[in-house]
Amino acid sequence: MLTCFTLSAKPNTYSDQEFSEQHIQSHQLIFSINAGVGVITNPLRGGDNVPLVVIPQIAFYAEDWFFDNGRLGYSLFQTSTHQLNIVSELNTESRFFIDWHPDNVFTLQGSADSPFYLQAAEASSVKNINLNDLHKRHLALDTGLAYHYVNDHHVFSVQVLHDVTNVYNGVRGAFQWQYHTQLGPINIKPSFGLNYKSAELNTYYYGLKDGETLLGKVEVGSSWQPYAKIDAKFPLSDDYSVRFHLAYYDYSAIDDSPLLERDYSMTAFLGLERTF
Repeated sequence: MLTCFTLSAKPNTYSDQEFSEQHIQSHQLIFSINAGVGVITNPLRGGDNVPLVVIPQIAFYAEDWFFDNGRLGYSLFQTSTHQLNIVSELNTESRFFIDWHPDNVFTLQGSADSPFYLQAAEASSVKNINLNDLHKRHLALDTGLAYHYVNDHHVFSVQVLHDVTNVYNGVRGAFQWQYHTQLGPINIKPSFGLNYKSAELNTYYYGLKDGETLLGKVEVGSSWQPYAKIDAKFPLSDDYSVRFHLAYYDYSAIDDSPLLERDYSMTAFLGLERTF
């Protein structure tokens, strides 16, 4: 399976939270293709990991507006140090629900009127949730503000986005520090950040609705979820580079979700990048 995944801007996405729009000059088109081996681990019960094979990247910046790997934005204020943008992008939480191949399928056998059966079924249903039986988790379009402060090789970013498509009717935000440095010929970008997700967002994607399982309705509260990532590029020529990306996203703040099997997700990729 050929899977497209953006290593720059957007958890889930990403990706979700690189805020890469502060690094490209106006009237510049960037297009590249990464080919290699990688994976996005799926924290959902029975959810398959997502293989990464081919990763296209495209970004274009005009005078005031930009498109960066699925992130559309308009610059309200811009200097060499401060940038304030209106941004809009698809929420990436549904990425874990796209390709389901559950290991455990919950099926009713016997009489539903048996109190002993109901008690045992409720106790085991968390481990045997059939993701195919859940209501579809739809994509949402989020829009809001993103601010960047650039100081030498350091970039501090904050963003607040709201669902404008009436899908989960909540908000999400993020704080991030990114450092740009070189180790010999290798360009390195470590990033550390903190994602905020409202209870509405977490409940829609990681909770349960009435009738989905024997557990009934399950709500998930708001969360602060840290993440760390590193991106490295070793130039081979003007057009070719070796690309390495590793990211860790912590989901322990919502480990009360019955859909989660693991409290983290990781992204790893190693391949060859061709820039056009």
